[in-house]
Amino acid sequence: LGDLLDQIPLDEQIDSVYTDGAYDTKQCRQVIADRQAHAVIPPRKNAKPWKDKKMGSLERNDLLRTVKRLGRTIWKKWSGYHRRSLVETKMHCIKLLGD
Repeated sequence: LGDLLDQIPLDEQIDSVYTDGAYDTKQCRQVIADRQAHAVIPPRKNAKPWKDKKMGSLERNDLLRTVKRLGRTIWKKWSGYHRRSLVETKMHCIKLLGD
């Protein structure tokens, strides 16, 4: 993820980074925070709260509680995460046109 974000010049502001649950790691969340961006990453299905008291861990633990309380579907719409899926589907269609 760091290599991808490094392709964006440092003087360009990144508001949010939307990724799938594979990027639900402390390292990925830190890379996003280092760019002063908001991470929109669903917790993995078997996610457990992180024990440390760093800000990123506390935010992620709040997210985990929210997803469990609201359910994934509602959280995806509430957070705007569903738009990532729509873009991913559209990119797949574009790639198929090339074939």
